Amino acid sequence: MSPPLLEMDSVSRTYTTGGEPLTVLTDVSLTIMSGEFVAIMGASGSGKSTLMNIIGCLDKPTSGVYKIRGVEVASLDGDALAALRRDTFGFIFQRYNLMSDLSAVENAEVPAVYRGMAKSRREEHASELLRELGLSDRLQHHPSQLSGGQQQRVSIARALMNGGPVILADEPTGALDSKGGKEVMAILEKLNGQGHTIILVTHDSNIAAYAQRIVHITDGRITSDEQQKGKVDHQAQGVKTNKEIKPGVAVLGESLKMAMRSLLNNRMRTMLTMLGIIIGVASVVALMAIGNGAKQDVLERIQAMGTDLLTIRRGPPKMHASGGIVTTFLPEDMTFIDNLAGVALAVPETELSSLLRFGDQDLMVTAVGTGEDFPQVHDWPPQAGVFFSAEHVKRYAQVVVLGQTVAKNLFPVGTKPLGQYVLIGNAPFLVIGVLSSKGLSPRGDDMDNSAWLPYTTAGARIFGRRFFNSIIVRVKPDADMSVVQVGLHALLIKRHHKEDFNIRNMAETIATANETQNTLTYLLAAIAVISLVVGGIGVMNIMLVSVTERTREIGIRMAIGARSYDVMFQFLTEAVMVCFIGGLAGIIVGVGGGVITSAIAGWRVIFTIAPIIIAFMCAFLTGIIFGYLPARKAAQLDPIEALARD
Repeated sequence: MSPPLLEMDSVSRTYTTGGEPLTVLTDVSLTIMSGEFVAIMGASGSGKSTLMNIIGCLDKPTSGVYKIRGVEVASLDGDALAALRRDTFGFIFQRYNLMSDLSAVENAEVPAVYRGMAKSRREEHASELLRELGLSDRLQHHPSQLSGGQQQRVSIARALMNGGPVILADEPTGALDSKGGKEVMAILEKLNGQGHTIILVTHDSNIAAYAQRIVHITDGRITSDEQQKGKVDHQAQGVKTNKEIKPGVAVLGESLKMAMRSLLNNRMRTMLTMLGIIIGVASVVALMAIGNGAKQDVLERIQAMGTDLLTIRRGPPKMHASGGIVTTFLPEDMTFIDNLAGVALAVPETELSSLLRFGDQDLMVTAVGTGEDFPQVHDWPPQAGVFFSAEHVKRYAQVVVLGQTVAKNLFPVGTKPLGQYVLIGNAPFLVIGVLSSKGLSPRGDDMDNSAWLPYTTAGARIFGRRFFNSIIVRVKPDADMSVVQVGLHALLIKRHHKEDFNIRNMAETIATANETQNTLTYLLAAIAVISLVVGGIGVMNIMLVSVTERTREIGIRMAIGARSYDVMFQFLTEAVMVCFIGGLAGIIVGVGGGVITSAIAGWRVIFTIAPIIIAFMCAFLTGIIFGYLPARKAAQLDPIEALARD
């Protein structure tokens, strides 16, 4: 004699409700052989559904022993129980428990997903089962388009999908009319004849009469176990099952498919959920591009002044200069600086805001007293006319060279600046040249709103002093800037007998500006990332709502063989999908926003691949991090409680 398929020995089940124990099953002992058709019959509240849940491994007994093919269920973990449900049992529910957004074929093939059956094979098998059950013209219909009897047939096809030897039917005719009920019972009889073990839970004696054996249960105890006369006892005929178990690939495909379906079915919610991610990613992309553009502008302005320059300013290091502190930068210093090894050119510079007048037009400009080598030191040639010469400096000539902004704003349209006299203070100066445009300084000042005079004339006529604010030194191409800087420092210490100056290396200035701009860019990026985190919190909240709304679906999937990992992976995939699509949309919006900002505001934007990749990866990780908690909550749901949820 073959060993029992299912065997219970003194099984009890106790729940705790309101802090008090409630015993639903008491000392239940039951043995079911392969190929039997058993009806478990009892009134509502008798414990028959709890007994079926324990038989189907949806629940575990509080005490006693339950074995399936000699294996004690209590020794199995969650994944092993899911494998038992997947490979051994097929569930037929009273309320069908079909997924409303899936077609009949898709509903029937879900159990095969968790066995790892290939898409084409499971679709073919599901279609074949539905045709055998008389639904050949309803394969692509959704549950709402099917009658109750047709929905139950889909449920039966789903129970048969993995070829499990045991069919568990919980009040399978309870929601059907008499005709539909007879059709379903005829199908179950046929399945039993093919070798399936049928375990039927019902309160209807007419339905129980289809079984070979009727087990009566009252108040959680089996009161009778009778074999019906005249019923054929079918022995197991080796029901064919598919042993291909590679659930990973199939579950991944199903998860992606379900994720896209869920997003499309809730378009408005999906858009609102993605909005935070889109804003976050777009902010990172756009602000980093704007920050990079601003940094490049500043660096180019500094580099436009020359990268081989040393700037000597009045005042000790780390102290701002004033006329009362340092007055020792004098023309006599220039000769010694010019003769220092490694120095190509050197010019003094003193700046002061002054009023220029031409006719009845006044303009505030930066008057600069400097030397004749100014254009060569700064790579700033005249656009029109000439720059003043050494002779002009020596003779205290009252000549001036104007910047583009001054020439444009001071003179009426059609008037050529060259040869005109302008007043600086009360002194007239002849315009002999106009320099080419230089644009903004690193500080953001308009460098073209300046006028350049011989330093001798400026000191005597405008500034009223001989000393300079600074000296700009251009280093020879073959010289080492650091060596020249050390030489200048030693020279000035020797001449001034104290360190009343500070020397700035333009390369160091560029590095400092670069670091400053990087800091500002990272600050902008950090602000943008905050919005990305806020978007992630929104994803988590929406996914928690989704888990609550789809609790029953989760219960169905667990009942038909989904592992906790499968459920977690499905919901995590949805969260990642939201962030994935939101990340792509954010990149498009960010790039578009940067381009539009550049066109409207005139800001320079520089897009680089690194911030885009980082922003997208942050969005992807946001989906994983903030999707984990909802996915974990879904995976930890109790299948019994989930199935009972409306």
